[in-house]
Amino acid sequence: MHALPLPPERCPLARTAAILCDRWTPLILRDLARGLDRFSQLERSVRGISPKTLSTRLKQLEAAGLIRRIESDGSHRRYGLTPRGEALIPLIRAMRDYGRTWLTH
Repeated sequence: MHALPLPPERCPLARTAAILCDRWTPLILRDLARGLDRFSQLERSVRGISPKTLSTRLKQLEAAGLIRRIESDGSHRRYGLTPRGEALIPLIRAMRDYGRTWLTH
């Protein structure tokens, strides 16, 4: 007998996909894992993202508990991964590896 699938709001796979399937999230988390921690560094690295979108996404990731904002010398903000965000890095690396293997020309 097969169990009935969970509704999307309770399904662990659907909830994880909701986080990672945003256009910018994997790239932001990737760069934070690489040590880029300032807004300006992220803006340069995540090509095509507007400052407003980056700011909004960082706030959303912070609210989700994936990153933390670190106030430094007044005007500069830094960001870091929380343990919850760190736990997504192997999935992001697996996505990168899949793309390298199966999606390159």
